[in-house]
Amino acid sequence: MKPYAFWVALVLLYACGCTSSKQAPKTERHDTAQQAQPAPTPTPRPSFEDTLRQAAARPTTPFEGNGWQSMFDGKTLAGWRETKFAGGGEIQCQDGLIVLNMGDPFTGINWTNSFPKMNYEIALDAMRVAGADFFCGLTVPVGDSFCSLIVGGWGGSLVGISSLDGLDASENETMRYFTFESGRWYRIRLRVTEGKIQAWIDREKVIDVVTTGKRISLRPGDIELSKPVGLASWQTTAALREIKIRQLD
Repeated sequence: MKPYAFWVALVLLYACGCTSSKQAPKTERHDTAQQAQPAPTPTPRPSFEDTLRQAAARPTTPFEGNGWQSMFDGKTLAGWRETKFAGGGEIQCQDGLIVLNMGDPFTGINWTNSFPKMNYEIALDAMRVAGADFFCGLTVPVGDSFCSLIVGGWGGSLVGISSLDGLDASENETMRYFTFESGRWYRIRLRVTEGKIQAWIDREKVIDVVTTGKRISLRPGDIELSKPVGLASWQTTAALREIKIRQLD
C-alpha cells in the first residue's frame, strides 16, 4: 500500500468511529395533562348591596359610660333631614343604617332637634363603603361657635379638627394620620367641654386639644351647611349607625 493511501484510510476510519459514537438528543417529555388545567377562577368582589348587608349584620360594641340617648331609631330619618349640598348623593335608610351615597363632592344630613352647646359627648359607628376621602365629617357646636371632626380626609387617612385659629384639620395641632379600611366599622366619639375638645376612634384617643384662647370655626365653604349638627362625607359613600349623645356634668 502506498503511504498516502494508508493515511487516507486511517482518516476515514476515525471519522466513522466519531460519527457512530454520537447519540441522538433526548426528547424532553411534557405532561400535557398538567398544561391543560384551567387557571383558577378569581373570587368575585362583593356587590354594593352585599357589602351593606354584611355591614348591617356585624354586631356593634357597647357604649362606654351611662346616660346615652339615641339619635337614630334604626328605621327612619326621624330627627334628621338631608343637607342641601349641591351635588349631594342619595340618602338611604335601611337595615339599621344611614347610607350617605357618594356626592360631588358632599353628601350629608342635619340633626333637626335640640342639641347642647357645651359639655356633651356624641358617638357613632361609621364605615367607608366606597371612595377614598372622609367618611365622617361630624359638625357640632362649641359654645356659640362650631367645628368639624374630620375622619379619613385629605386622601383617606387624616383625622383632625377644622378649624382652630383659622387653620383646618390638615394644618393645626390636632392633625393625625390613621389607616382606615373600607368595609370596617369604626366607633367615633367626640367630647366637647369647657376649654377642651377630645376624640376617640375605637378605644384610641386621637385628639386632646385645649381650646382656651383659640378661635374655633368651620372651614369656609359648603361644610357650613352642616350647622348646627351634621354628618357628611366627601366624594365617598359612608354608612352610619348607632348615633348617640349624652350630656356631661
